[in-house]
Amino acid sequence: MTTSTKTREETQGKGNMPQSYSNYIGGRWVKPKGGETFASYNPANQSEIIGHFALSTPEDVKAAVDAAQAAFDAWKHTPAPARADIILKAGYILETRKEEIARTMVREMGKVIKEARGDVQEAIDMAKYIAGEGRRMFGHTVPSELPNKFAMAIRAPLGVIGVITPWNFPVAIPSWKIFPALVSGNTVVFKPATDTPMCAMMFVECLIEAGLPHGVLNFVTGSGSKVGMPLVEDPRVRCISVTGSTEVGRKINGRCGELMKRSSCELGGKNAICVMEDADMDLVIEGAVWGGFGTAGQRCTAASRVIVHKARYKEFLDKFVARVKALKIGDGMDPTVEVGPVVNKDQVKSVHEYVEIGKKEGAKLVCGGNILDQGEYANGCYHEPTVFADVKPTMRIAQEEIFGPVVSVIPVESFEEALEVANGTEYGLSLSMYTQDVNRAFKAIEELESGIVYINAPTIGAEIQLPFGGIKQTGNGHREAGITAIEQFTEWKSIYIDYSGRLQKAQIDTHKAE
Repeated sequence: MTTSTKTREETQGKGNMPQSYSNYIGGRWVKPKGGETFASYNPANQSEIIGHFALSTPEDVKAAVDAAQAAFDAWKHTPAPARADIILKAGYILETRKEEIARTMVREMGKVIKEARGDVQEAIDMAKYIAGEGRRMFGHTVPSELPNKFAMAIRAPLGVIGVITPWNFPVAIPSWKIFPALVSGNTVVFKPATDTPMCAMMFVECLIEAGLPHGVLNFVTGSGSKVGMPLVEDPRVRCISVTGSTEVGRKINGRCGELMKRSSCELGGKNAICVMEDADMDLVIEGAVWGGFGTAGQRCTAASRVIVHKARYKEFLDKFVARVKALKIGDGMDPTVEVGPVVNKDQVKSVHEYVEIGKKEGAKLVCGGNILDQGEYANGCYHEPTVFADVKPTMRIAQEEIFGPVVSVIPVESFEEALEVANGTEYGLSLSMYTQDVNRAFKAIEELESGIVYINAPTIGAEIQLPFGGIKQTGNGHREAGITAIEQFTEWKSIYIDYSGRLQKAQIDTHKAE
């Protein structure tokens, strides 16, 4: 057991019953000011309580921001390579706890064990990648227009960063935000989703054990209204980095705009796989199943639309439906299970409402469509993997993010129509094209309106060394990971050094008139 876990358990108690866990503020585990808690449940078996967590108040948020503000000066003056050493050590600690955290993730949010291990591995990879930024936080040097003058631009940290993360990638997504924020010299107040506080807490423990100074990272659990928005409103919080629904993102981004503070919003998607007549159909089927039903469709990059050329439409549909019907559904702890539960009962209800909408719109339900609540599924949050055929591009099920195991199959007449349909939503996160024609592949790369494009692969599977994010209503233009990871967490500062020993007047026209 790690030192940080002992510290947390000594503070919060031990035993076989579900424990109550506290916030982490200023280097201490502290109970919420109001004394209230909320429960985190296993979506595969809601009779199992993972733990009770702090139902925090705006007063707790203020205490966390106080701690982050107090720690900022010392942290920003810590050399970037030294900050990076702590991030790298946290990555190694994540490696030692990978299986423990992955199994907790399966219990807390439902993804299958192989995916949960991948979630933690992504955070490990991010730690190793971002640690390199400690020695390559590049600025620019440029020639001055005046003699005996040096010009350059350097990066500076912003200050206190508010990080708000979702439940579907409860370790990977925090790592995308917190690691680059910290290595850049910022301090952080971290509010995780209320569905996955245990996973978030275990992530925080790894950074504590790695030696992060007190107050540099603060962890506050609770609702969006009592924790998230007070974090947005606090004038000392210089930037909000949020991943969530477009509705939530619009609210946060709008308020940040009014307050003249930076925000980075990674929001919804309505992603599509395009299948041309020359596609490798076996490859397509495996990609469409994985893209549509991995994480039970609960990914912002999920392939919730498959746009198929009419020449291969029947073949695709027959093979796809057969494969989807054969998917094994159940508790993700079973290594043979391919689709786990959705995250909670409200999400089951929301997914099923879209199934009913699809029926009313006239789409053809060819697979699934039911809530699973009998027998082995009685205590869980399960919905059948569902496929609609003959979907029109304008139907709501083809336009709105469902965030569940529902895929719409749309027939098209041509490559050009496929591009038009793929681009025909308000979102622009991830789009895919399956074709053996190199000319079409490059045309698709040029024309598909999304931040991420895949050729002969599904819409999920982004790697941490490239920028991640979308266009249109998917976000507000920022990118996470890769070469852009530290952009949202740093300011540019331009420096001019005049060593001429005299006043040199810049922007003065020295050219003589004709």
